[in-house]
Amino acid sequence: MTPTLTQATGPAHTRIYAYGAARGENFVTNDDLVGPIDSSDEWIRQRTGIVTRVRADRGTTAIDLATDAAREAVERSGVAPEQIDAVIVATISNPKQTPSVSAIVADRIGSNPAAAYDLNAACAGFAYGVAQADALIRAGAATYAVVIGTEKLSDIVDPTDRSISFLLGDGAGAVVIGPSDTPGIGPTVWGSDGSKAEAVGMNFTLTEFRDGQAPWPTLRQEGPTVFRWAVWEMVKVARQAIDAAGITASDLAAFVPHQANMRIIDEFAKQLGLPESVVIGRDIETTGNTSAASIPLATHRLLEEHPELSGGLALQIGFGAGLVFGAQVVVLP
Repeated sequence: MTPTLTQATGPAHTRIYAYGAARGENFVTNDDLVGPIDSSDEWIRQRTGIVTRVRADRGTTAIDLATDAAREAVERSGVAPEQIDAVIVATISNPKQTPSVSAIVADRIGSNPAAAYDLNAACAGFAYGVAQADALIRAGAATYAVVIGTEKLSDIVDPTDRSISFLLGDGAGAVVIGPSDTPGIGPTVWGSDGSKAEAVGMNFTLTEFRDGQAPWPTLRQEGPTVFRWAVWEMVKVARQAIDAAGITASDLAAFVPHQANMRIIDEFAKQLGLPESVVIGRDIETTGNTSAASIPLATHRLLEEHPELSGGLALQIGFGAGLVFGAQVVVLP
């Protein structure tokens, strides 16, 4: 007779305990970038809403940024570092294919031997990480998790590219997630559309670069395609996340979309029909688009500037290369 296996189970609910953030050391203005792309400060502001973006020093890595953000989140959470048993890092800018950013960060913040892995879901990466941490904890596979979005996109920018280069910044945002007496993370609505894989992503492979067939790979995008997809298709996903959470738009205290472009954020809010009372996260003006880091960075800023939002509901949605998307409603710590 085959013995019956024991299966782990965890708490019924989870929540976000605290946020942490780290931004690149340098403010880079539009005027610093316009020469090689034959553009102007006014054009960039009108098209994107960006006035400056933060970029890291040459010697600073996505690992360093992730470590700083994670340390702040853990310190604020009240959870001891050694109690963290899962570290999930969302990034597209690990300076090495392997080892993972997450294993190094887990060790640096004092959470060794936590389970640690990286995920690549571009600008939806943080939302994916939150979904996974919530599921792992409720399944009993972890008790406390750190989820980090970290990017050093300045390493993969072509200064002469007019499609995306002037949008991108460097930074990291992190959260600690753990058990809760009440639901703190709503159901995640996520998915992908690989048929649009060419709309945004790297222009060459590392093997092409190695073989001298191509220059260093950098990010590129088909701006109009991405804009239309983000505004029209992602609004449907945002509505699904609100419905799945069992609430209405008027129940939200905040809306934190991926900081892709101010025009997308404004159009998004308009399409959703959010009431005036909903505070919208707008970190892009001075941080730029930081891909997987953008949602936690924007939320961190929102809570610093609006502490009264604590305990309120926030809809967050990420979308980007893949194309991939992920959205959920969370209770702000």
